[in-house]
Amino acid sequence: MKKLLIVGLMSVMLAGSIGCTNMSRTQQGVASGAALGALGGAGVAAIAGGSAGWGALAGAGVGALAGGIAGHNQDKHYGW
Repeated sequence: MKKLLIVGLMSVMLAGSIGCTNMSRTQQGVASGAALGALGGAGVAAIAGGSAGWGALAGAGVGALAGGIAGHNQDKHYGW
């Protein structure tokens, strides 16, 4: 089950990165932050013995927030 979740998350991350060409930096930050956060959260939860699904959900939320903030700052800095 854990392998299936990890492979699924990696597939979503790959598919999501292909469609990011017409997005603002904020949108790209949210998408990539959520994907990376989900992978990291699932991995940490699996290693710690918790639920990989809940870890992925929590990681995606935190990653999306952090990625959105970083992307928004880049948008403001570069004037997009």
